[in-house]
Amino acid sequence: MIGCARSAPNQALRRLAFLWLCLLPALAKASHTDYRIDPATSQATFQVRLFWLDHVNGDFTQVSGEVDPGPLPDSWVVDASIPVQDISMPSARMRRWVLAPAFFDAEHHPVIHFVSDPFAQTELDIGGTLTGYITLRGVTAPIQFSVQPAHCTRLTAVPCRITLSGSLQRSTFGMNSDHLALSDSVDLNLSITLQRDIR
Repeated sequence: MIGCARSAPNQALRRLAFLWLCLLPALAKASHTDYRIDPATSQATFQVRLFWLDHVNGDFTQVSGEVDPGPLPDSWVVDASIPVQDISMPSARMRRWVLAPAFFDAEHHPVIHFVSDPFAQTELDIGGTLTGYITLRGVTAPIQFSVQPAHCTRLTAVPCRITLSGSLQRSTFGMNSDHLALSDSVDLNLSITLQRDIR
């Protein structure tokens, strides 16, 4: 009887500890703070050289997505989407041209998607390099952006604006037409505004 009396509390404690360990991840996820990209105040721009003299400029008027905590303390991961149809060009003719199959092929590939590698908070505070992968026209390739200092200490200063500047090669994504008129290199810049998103 004495042995049974001692084992019952021990079993109850072990069960309670097991339940607590199972609940910890769920509780942490429920209380942590993520950040969403505000599509109304975020945008992306691209620039490609035309005939080696002038430039063609375009503006994607919306960028949406999230910035989530990364695997290490004070690290983050950007997950951003750019609807191709939300593009503004200097003329309607140029807009039809960049949406056509030879360029963005918006009908079959309506979204440009970027996912960053985990980056440290200091990359925002003092500026640095952000690497990741961009998916364009169904092709995923690595890309590198330079990050301007954002002074968003621990991302607590929201809204926080992050500016990224990078470049890609059109040929990597199958945009091989007009190679005599257009340069292969395309400058891509993102300006994203973060808002707190508590889940």
